[in-house]
Amino acid sequence: MYQFISNLPKQRLPWVLLALTGMGLEASALFFQYVMELSPCVLCVYERVTIMGIILAGLVGAIAPANPFIRFSGFALWFVSAIYSLRISMEHVDIQLNPSPFSTCDFFPNFPSWAPLHEWAPWMFNPTGFCDEISWQFLSYTMPQWLIVTSAIYLTVAVIVFSCHIIGLIKPTK
Repeated sequence: MYQFISNLPKQRLPWVLLALTGMGLEASALFFQYVMELSPCVLCVYERVTIMGIILAGLVGAIAPANPFIRFSGFALWFVSAIYSLRISMEHVDIQLNPSPFSTCDFFPNFPSWAPLHEWAPWMFNPTGFCDEISWQFLSYTMPQWLIVTSAIYLTVAVIVFSCHIIGLIKPTK
Protein backbone atom coordinates (compact mmCIF):
# COMPACT_ATOMS: atom_id res chain seq x y z
CA MET A 1 0.00 0.00 0.00
CA TYR A 2 2.83 2.37 0.91
CA GLN A 3 4.50 1.76 -2.46
CA PHE A 4 1.23 2.47 -4.28
CA ILE A 5 0.72 5.78 -2.42
CA SER A 6 4.37 6.71 -2.90
CA ASN A 7 4.05 6.44 -6.69
CA LEU A 8 0.73 8.32 -7.03
CA PRO A 9 2.28 11.80 -7.47
CA LYS A 10 4.33 10.56 -10.41
CA GLN A 11 1.14 9.75 -12.32
CA ARG A 12 -1.18 12.17 -14.09
CA LEU A 13 -4.54 10.64 -13.09
CA PRO A 14 -4.34 11.40 -9.33
CA TRP A 15 -3.56 15.06 -10.07
CA VAL A 16 -6.46 15.25 -12.52
CA LEU A 17 -8.74 13.69 -9.90
CA LEU A 18 -7.61 16.32 -7.39
CA ALA A 19 -8.54 19.07 -9.86
CA LEU A 20 -11.87 17.39 -10.63
CA THR A 21 -12.85 17.22 -6.95
CA GLY A 22 -12.19 20.94 -6.66
CA MET A 23 -14.21 21.59 -9.80
CA GLY A 24 -17.05 19.59 -8.27
CA LEU A 25 -16.98 21.77 -5.18
CA GLU A 26 -16.93 24.94 -7.28
CA ALA A 27 -19.86 23.64 -9.35
CA SER A 28 -21.71 22.92 -6.10
CA ALA A 29 -21.07 26.46 -4.92
CA LEU A 30 -22.49 27.87 -8.15
CA PHE A 31 -25.47 25.52 -7.88
CA PHE A 32 -26.17 26.83 -4.37
CA GLN A 33 -25.82 30.41 -5.58
CA TYR A 34 -27.74 30.35 -8.83
CA VAL A 35 -30.18 27.45 -8.52
CA MET A 36 -30.93 27.48 -4.79
CA GLU A 37 -30.48 31.29 -4.70
CA LEU A 38 -28.21 31.35 -1.64
CA SER A 39 -26.10 34.50 -1.48
CA PRO A 40 -22.36 34.01 -0.88
CA CYS A 41 -20.65 36.15 1.76
CA VAL A 42 -17.08 37.45 1.69
CA LEU A 43 -15.75 34.38 3.48
CA CYS A 44 -17.65 32.15 1.03
CA VAL A 45 -15.86 33.97 -1.79
CA TYR A 46 -12.48 33.49 -0.08
CA GLU A 47 -13.30 29.80 0.37
CA ARG A 48 -14.00 29.61 -3.36
CA VAL A 49 -10.57 31.06 -4.02
CA THR A 50 -8.92 28.40 -1.86
CA ILE A 51 -10.77 25.67 -3.76
CA MET A 52 -9.56 27.30 -6.99
CA GLY A 53 -6.09 26.81 -5.51
CA ILE A 54 -6.83 23.10 -5.11
CA ILE A 55 -7.92 22.97 -8.75
CA LEU A 56 -4.77 24.80 -9.81
CA ALA A 57 -2.64 22.41 -7.72
CA GLY A 58 -4.17 19.46 -9.53
CA LEU A 59 -3.66 21.06 -12.93
CA VAL A 60 -0.06 22.02 -12.16
CA GLY A 61 0.73 18.50 -10.95
CA ALA A 62 -0.94 17.00 -14.03
CA ILE A 63 1.21 19.05 -16.43
CA ALA A 64 4.31 16.91 -15.93
CA PRO A 65 4.05 14.62 -12.91
CA ALA A 66 7.42 13.02 -13.71
CA ASN A 67 9.15 16.41 -13.30
CA PRO A 68 10.07 16.88 -9.60
CA PHE A 69 9.83 20.69 -9.76
CA ILE A 70 6.32 20.58 -11.23
CA ARG A 71 5.26 17.83 -8.82
CA PHE A 72 6.50 19.72 -5.74
CA SER A 73 4.94 22.95 -7.03
CA GLY A 74 1.63 21.08 -7.18
CA PHE A 75 2.16 19.83 -3.64
CA ALA A 76 2.98 23.35 -2.40
CA LEU A 77 -0.22 24.76 -3.94
CA TRP A 78 -2.20 21.84 -2.51
CA PHE A 79 -0.87 22.37 1.01
CA VAL A 80 -1.29 26.15 0.99
CA SER A 81 -4.80 25.96 -0.43
CA ALA A 82 -5.96 23.24 1.97
CA ILE A 83 -4.52 25.07 5.00
CA TYR A 84 -6.10 28.39 4.02
CA SER A 85 -9.40 26.67 3.24
CA LEU A 86 -9.40 25.08 6.69
CA ARG A 87 -8.49 28.36 8.40
CA ILE A 88 -11.13 30.42 6.58
CA SER A 89 -13.81 27.77 7.10
CA MET A 90 -13.07 27.64 10.82
CA GLU A 91 -13.29 31.45 11.01
CA HIS A 92 -16.60 31.33 9.12
CA VAL A 93 -18.04 28.70 11.47
CA ASP A 94 -16.96 30.78 14.46
CA ILE A 95 -18.79 33.82 13.10
CA GLN A 96 -21.91 31.73 12.43
CA LEU A 97 -22.01 29.91 15.74
CA ASN A 98 -20.79 32.76 17.96
CA PRO A 99 -22.31 35.91 16.46
CA SER A 100 -20.91 39.12 17.83
CA PRO A 101 -21.03 42.73 16.68
CA PHE A 102 -17.25 42.79 17.16
CA SER A 103 -16.57 39.71 15.04
CA THR A 104 -17.96 40.26 11.57
CA CYS A 105 -16.74 39.88 8.03
CA ASP A 106 -16.24 42.59 5.44
CA PHE A 107 -18.89 43.60 2.93
CA PHE A 108 -16.41 43.78 0.06
CA PRO A 109 -13.64 41.31 -0.75
CA ASN A 110 -10.10 42.40 -0.07
CA PHE A 111 -8.34 41.06 -3.15
CA PRO A 112 -4.95 42.47 -4.21
CA SER A 113 -5.07 45.34 -6.69
CA TRP A 114 -3.30 43.17 -9.28
CA ALA A 115 -6.03 40.48 -9.03
CA PRO A 116 -9.47 42.02 -8.42
CA LEU A 117 -11.33 38.75 -8.88
CA HIS A 118 -14.65 40.31 -7.84
CA GLU A 119 -14.32 42.68 -10.82
CA TRP A 120 -13.01 40.11 -13.29
CA ALA A 121 -15.62 37.45 -12.49
CA PRO A 122 -18.37 39.01 -10.37
CA TRP A 123 -20.68 36.06 -11.09
CA MET A 124 -18.23 33.91 -9.09
CA PHE A 125 -16.43 36.20 -6.65
CA ASN A 126 -18.81 39.04 -5.79
CA PRO A 127 -20.24 38.59 -2.28
CA THR A 128 -23.89 39.43 -1.74
CA GLY A 129 -24.62 37.67 1.57
CA PHE A 130 -23.73 37.92 5.24
CA CYS A 131 -21.22 35.68 7.00
CA ASP A 132 -23.33 35.05 10.10
CA GLU A 133 -26.37 33.90 8.10
CA ILE A 134 -27.05 30.16 8.12
CA SER A 135 -29.16 29.53 5.04
CA TRP A 136 -28.45 25.84 4.39
CA GLN A 137 -27.79 22.75 6.48
CA PHE A 138 -27.30 19.08 5.74
CA LEU A 139 -27.27 16.51 8.56
CA SER A 140 -27.35 19.48 10.98
CA TYR A 141 -24.08 20.91 9.64
CA THR A 142 -23.78 24.27 7.87
CA MET A 143 -21.95 24.77 4.61
CA PRO A 144 -18.76 26.10 6.28
CA GLN A 145 -18.80 23.14 8.66
CA TRP A 146 -18.89 20.79 5.68
CA LEU A 147 -16.03 22.78 4.17
CA ILE A 148 -14.02 22.17 7.35
CA VAL A 149 -14.52 18.45 6.76
CA THR A 150 -13.58 18.80 3.09
CA SER A 151 -10.50 20.91 3.85
CA ALA A 152 -9.37 18.50 6.54
CA ILE A 153 -9.69 15.64 4.07
CA TYR A 154 -7.69 17.55 1.44
CA LEU A 155 -4.99 18.33 4.01
CA THR A 156 -4.88 14.79 5.41
CA VAL A 157 -4.59 13.24 1.96
CA ALA A 158 -1.88 15.76 1.04
CA VAL A 159 0.14 14.90 4.17
CA ILE A 160 -0.19 11.14 3.62
CA VAL A 161 0.66 11.23 -0.08
CA PHE A 162 3.50 13.73 0.36
CA SER A 163 5.00 11.81 3.31
CA CYS A 164 4.89 8.48 1.47
CA HIS A 165 6.31 10.13 -1.63
CA ILE A 166 9.23 11.70 0.25
CA ILE A 167 9.98 8.45 2.07
CA GLY A 168 9.84 6.66 -1.29
CA LEU A 169 12.35 9.15 -2.74
CA ILE A 170 14.70 8.82 0.23
CA LYS A 171 14.42 5.05 0.53
CA PRO A 172 13.52 3.64 -2.87
CA THR A 173 12.37 0.04 -3.12
CA LYS A 174 14.69 -2.54 -4.63
